Amino acid sequence: CYRENILKTAKALVEDTKLLVSGAASSQDKLAQAAQSSANTITQLAEVVKLGAASLGSDDPETQVVLINAIKDVAKALSDLIGATKGAASKPADDPSMYQLKGAAKVMVTNVTSLLKTVKAVEDEATRGTRALEATIEYIKQELTVFQSSQVPEKTSSPEESIRMTKGITMATAKAVAAGNSCRQEDVIATANLSRKAVADMLTACKQASYHPDVSEEVRERALRFGTECTLGYLELLEHVLLV
Repeated sequence: CYRENILKTAKALVEDTKLLVSGAASSQDKLAQAAQSSANTITQLAEVVKLGAASLGSDDPETQVVLINAIKDVAKALSDLIGATKGAASKPADDPSMYQLKGAAKVMVTNVTSLLKTVKAVEDEATRGTRALEATIEYIKQELTVFQSSQVPEKTSSPEESIRMTKGITMATAKAVAAGNSCRQEDVIATANLSRKAVADMLTACKQASYHPDVSEEVRERALRFGTECTLGYLELLEHVLLV
């Protein structure tokens, strides 16, 4: 029942996405309507996904987290898409903002597809761990793209904060190795959830610290490079766990 509702609402959201992209080239009224429609649809989708997560029961909290994370990714992608649509409104077809819009729309559709795959996998206990890991790998790749962009963080933090956040990577690495050895679905799902947070927190702290006023251009470049290398190394580890 929940799966059917999620599927139906997700399809409506994909249609809203198409309207948003086309709305950038049309009137402000049409764009506003498309934005309002997508906001309503994402709210409905979040509700049915939460009901689906609740139906799993409290004895499987890690899988509930996987579902909630999937809808959070879709909501974030929609927010980014609406922002890109506003930036591209009334601009010519070859304007850079139009390419950003297409990129945001692609990420949106990727995340909706990922959500649907996750919902399907939840019904099959044998594939839950694999799917959770695949979704986490996709999420980390998207976070790395944001990290590598020229976008300056809204706030800065101290280098100490960045160092503190690397401890989460160490813990998640140990958990990933253990999951690779045990091959138990619940261990793999827990690894996926922990890895997602650990890498995202590290990337955020690294970028914020690299833009601290006391940091030189050279040190910033090195910090950003090592943040990228750390993430790529961790992605490789998760790919190995997936293969196992």
